[in-house]
Amino acid sequence: MTSSPNRRRALVCLPTYDERENLEPIVRAILDASPELEILVIDDNSPDGTGELADRLAAAEPRLHVLHRPGKAGLGKAYLAGFAWALERGYALVLEMDADFSHNPRYLPRMIELAGEADLVLGSRNVAGGGTVNWGLGRKLLSRGGSLYARTILGLPVRDLTGGFKCFRREVLEAIDLPTVECSGYAFQIELTYRTVKKGFRVVETPIVFEDRRVGHSKMSRRIVLEAISKVWSIRRSGFARTT
Repeated sequence: MTSSPNRRRALVCLPTYDERENLEPIVRAILDASPELEILVIDDNSPDGTGELADRLAAAEPRLHVLHRPGKAGLGKAYLAGFAWALERGYALVLEMDADFSHNPRYLPRMIELAGEADLVLGSRNVAGGGTVNWGLGRKLLSRGGSLYARTILGLPVRDLTGGFKCFRREVLEAIDLPTVECSGYAFQIELTYRTVKKGFRVVETPIVFEDRRVGHSKMSRRIVLEAISKVWSIRRSGFARTT
């Protein structure tokens, strides 16, 4: 049974795969950012023991929860599992972010605040005050060019379509037909924002500075971004639109 929404409950969905070294610091930073926040670690059977560590941390922290998945099946699938978990338990706000500190938890209170008026809050690298740290020129051009290409093809005003730092009101996730979402990876972020806009919800971008991960190696590659860009036409052809 789905729980009744509580306007003060906010859940951060945190997918993990081999994030053992980052997990405890990011969990503490998120929980310290706001007393309203809880966390769901969605672990894809990490070989490095991230899931087991998450269980140990959750045993001592009531605001931390863990969802284990049998194997690595893509970022989009992990988020969809987390969203379903959150909706079933009555969370009013559902956030998504990376576990490697590339999305700084200091922005979370502002995103929650903006969600009082907006239906989807995007942490944006491409608006005034936003940016990136330790990115080469090629990566900057690829990211900005990808967002420009996607918003041009899809006719969207959003400047950072590929970003994965977001805060949804539950009404959005209930309306955009999550079981039919086709994309994963970075295209998943584009598709969800596209569906949100097409349903008539209000989207607001708030500036963030994106920092390369502190520990480990980036999971983003040129191939992943180019694959996301190629999916834009599929998203456009889907015909997803506001219901009458």
